[in-house]
Amino acid sequence: MKKTLILAMAVSGILLFSCKEKEEKKEVAEIQNEQVSDFNYEVEQFGDVKILRYKIPSWDQLSLKEQKLVYYLTQAGLAGRDIMWDQNYRHNLEIRNALEKIYTTYNGDKNSEDWKNFETYLKRVWFSNGIHHHYSKDKLKPEFSSDYLKQLLAGTNTTLEGEAFEVIFNDTDSKKVNLAKGVDNVSKSAVNFYGPEVTNKDVENFYANKKSPNPDKPLSFGLNSKLVKENGEIKELVYKSGGLYGSAIDKIIEWLEKAKGVADNPEQADAIGLLIEYYKTGDLQTWDDYNVAWTAATAGNIDYINGFIEVYNDPLGYRGSYETIVQIKDFDMSEKMSVLSDNAQWFEDNSPLMQEHKKKNVVGVTYKVVNVAGEAGDASPSTPIGVNLPNANWIRAAVGSKSVSLGNIIDSYNNAGSSGRLKEFVNDSTEFALEEEYGQIADKLHTALHEVIGHASGQLNPGVGETKETLKNYASTLEEGRADLVGLYYLYNPKLQELGLVEDWKKVGMAAYDGYIRNGLMTQLIRLNVGDDVEEAHMRNRQWVSAWVFEKGKKDNVIEKITRDGKTYYNINDYDKLHELFGELLRETQRIKSEGDYAAVENLVETYGVKVDQNLHKEILDRNKQFTSAPYSGFVNPMLVPKMDSAGEIESFTIQQPETFAEQMLYYSKNYSNLPAKN
Repeated sequence: MKKTLILAMAVSGILLFSCKEKEEKKEVAEIQNEQVSDFNYEVEQFGDVKILRYKIPSWDQLSLKEQKLVYYLTQAGLAGRDIMWDQNYRHNLEIRNALEKIYTTYNGDKNSEDWKNFETYLKRVWFSNGIHHHYSKDKLKPEFSSDYLKQLLAGTNTTLEGEAFEVIFNDTDSKKVNLAKGVDNVSKSAVNFYGPEVTNKDVENFYANKKSPNPDKPLSFGLNSKLVKENGEIKELVYKSGGLYGSAIDKIIEWLEKAKGVADNPEQADAIGLLIEYYKTGDLQTWDDYNVAWTAATAGNIDYINGFIEVYNDPLGYRGSYETIVQIKDFDMSEKMSVLSDNAQWFEDNSPLMQEHKKKNVVGVTYKVVNVAGEAGDASPSTPIGVNLPNANWIRAAVGSKSVSLGNIIDSYNNAGSSGRLKEFVNDSTEFALEEEYGQIADKLHTALHEVIGHASGQLNPGVGETKETLKNYASTLEEGRADLVGLYYLYNPKLQELGLVEDWKKVGMAAYDGYIRNGLMTQLIRLNVGDDVEEAHMRNRQWVSAWVFEKGKKDNVIEKITRDGKTYYNINDYDKLHELFGELLRETQRIKSEGDYAAVENLVETYGVKVDQNLHKEILDRNKQFTSAPYSGFVNPMLVPKMDSAGEIESFTIQQPETFAEQMLYYSKNYSNLPAKN
């Protein structure tokens, strides 16, 4: 599970090669991260997106062997980059290839509004790994005509025909992931996890007949395959060497073999070996064996995430998106924050859950603050800020889990932010002052509590199936909301001060509650177009959590809705009572998960998490017009460049920062295009 950057963080301020040959030869500006005091975090802005850079502050503390491990793991991640593009939509690679050829070879007028709009569209496609918005899942709308694109195609001798051309401009496949109630979510979603004739019922029937060898250790059926219908028969196309995406997977395997040879320790080498075997065979039992070994391999300074992991892009929650994150331990912060994992059992024992839903023995929860060294697939350019894996409930219960906060990513958000939006949306100077002084630590702690305690908390009732089977299209938003609620419940608790994590637990908790309610009821609406429902799983969970406690607290005026000078604000009058309400909702969400209560989760999400107050939404958008900073942020990755000795062996590395977003995207396409346009 991953925790994405909430807009409250952005609001508070915590929140390659160029087209001309002569520019291709220009060296990338080298920035040694540890030695640059005036590091420029901001790259550029376009559409609704801001591109940032991040440092790798732990790099110089690594040995050469460890640096090689990081390099090989980042190369393995990038080798599979195009898998994510194809998973997102069946025409993405064909469209990207055509747009990039135009961009790099067009010699016409580049000062026209049409060209500028074309360039912005391409950058938005790059950012989203396809033609659907990375967050809203709506299809991106070009601000140039089909006739103009035809001119560009003809002028650059580029081919893009048929549906791949037409879909850019028409209403076909308008939603990458459609989670709406009352529709066939699979057939209405453009994501390329299913063949065109496959329906919800086909998927449910197909997996109803799948039985795990050990029912107590259910396999993650569907995680690494595409489901298609051929001659009326449903079949899986498995991602593996020699199977679907095999040419890219073979490259991943090559780099993982190198990584295995310089692993931090034997346990990590064994885990990487199992991951290689999984990529070779596509065997889900091997995937579980790998996750058990990976979860237990906690020693060393380097770790990684690699595979088909998060299921947010599947409307039914079966299939995993390709994702990699390479991590270097943040030595100082990990030591300070390890107190959370050390006290995981206390948090479980003192939670408001029903007794039968509490884990009697919380095992193997490890927590680290890490510095990202490279990302690819579903984690790039838009990245999470925290991750807790593996996702299989039985592995969490039997072996444990790994939780990480991406420290240097959060620091980049902090350094690139501003306080303008915060001043606009806070109710008063007291709320502003709390956020300014305690907002950053509150956000960091919420991420940690969400990942370490939240996702590790609770247990299913005996005989209840996996959440994706019982809660279906609501599984992801329920789980993310449940983990958020664990964090919220404990953010307002003197235990944090007792553990030495904060100096004033009450003020940290107040800042956290202010920010969450402000974001869940108001500021995250900046990300939606007028008239839209909330569909993204994390946005839904922040709204249903906030809206539920707002409504349930009306009798006692716990949260007050204030209108002043035509503007809406929310003010928390009773933090103690709000803490109780968060506890009540946490208890209920765990009950829903533990019992597999589909009717209850449907009612919760549809009542509180989907519909938007349109008058309030228009007001928020109008108030936001004064700010030029984009509501979404993402990153270019530093480039790890090896220096070879006379024998052709790596003797050192330099870290180079891309100057522009286009520079990195074109470099990636040139060097890591390991799939055909059609798969």
